[in-house]
Amino acid sequence: MTLAPGESRPYIWVFPLLSGGRSAPHCRAGFATQSRTANRKAALLNSIRTPATLLPAVLAAAQRAGETAMAAYRPGQRTSAAVESKEGGSPVTEADKAVDRYLRSVLGDLVPQAGWLSEESPDTPERLDRRQVFIVDPIDGTRAFMAGDPRWAVSIALVIDGSPALGVLHLPALGRTYAAIAGQGATLDGLPARVSQGALAGGRIAGPAPLIDRLTRGGLAVAPQPRIPSLAYRLALVASGDLEAGLASTNSHDWDIAAADLIVHEAGGRLTDLEGRRPHYNQPSPRHGVLAAAPSHAHAELTSRMRAS
Repeated sequence: MTLAPGESRPYIWVFPLLSGGRSAPHCRAGFATQSRTANRKAALLNSIRTPATLLPAVLAAAQRAGETAMAAYRPGQRTSAAVESKEGGSPVTEADKAVDRYLRSVLGDLVPQAGWLSEESPDTPERLDRRQVFIVDPIDGTRAFMAGDPRWAVSIALVIDGSPALGVLHLPALGRTYAAIAGQGATLDGLPARVSQGALAGGRIAGPAPLIDRLTRGGLAVAPQPRIPSLAYRLALVASGDLEAGLASTNSHDWDIAAADLIVHEAGGRLTDLEGRRPHYNQPSPRHGVLAAAPSHAHAELTSRMRAS
């Protein structure tokens, strides 16, 4: 190609053949370099994605998930969503499934290397090999949602090495959002959340009637509260000082409690079994026994009274 004086050589783009043909060696080298650069950038991005930097995006995802569920929520009336029965007889709505699909997509994009455990997704052993796992209940309190009761929640936790590092609990029908980062405190609607400083005696306690009966048999007079259908919300009310204690019967699951556990802990409380052991998450079985949440100063008395009955 002969160039006129002052004329520059044109730049020619060369693309590999999409049909499986071979590209020029320098093209293959160029794309390999680009791939390595992209991998380094992805590794760097993942390295700076701490729970604190992830929180705004997780809050936004919870908000959007809540909007998805609210489209089928009818205050004081039956939901407009289709309802099915899962194995074991518990209900699931199309809204549960829609929120689950949305969160799995969005949270998976945020932390691609994280595993996934959700009440509405099939459980697989793959999550056990992951240090980071999102544990989600798309709608905690499905029966309340179905009946038009506003006390249901979108629950999201990021668990690292078995312990919750980020927790968000969004209650769209009530307009309340709890959030926590491990070591950085808990909030309710953006303001600091703190547990009650009151005593257990005469305190507001919510939970299954048989468990509250155990407390009274143990010699503690309390003020039982009306049933709170969402377990996650029941526990979070301890974090915001609206309850002195919250109880959970046996057979709660990771997705019911992981986010609320962190929120309670960061607000100055504790959630443990009756021996004082904090739940460990992302285990082969996601089930737990009887659990008790209370402010740290009252927790030992709560579990002691329950063990004594």
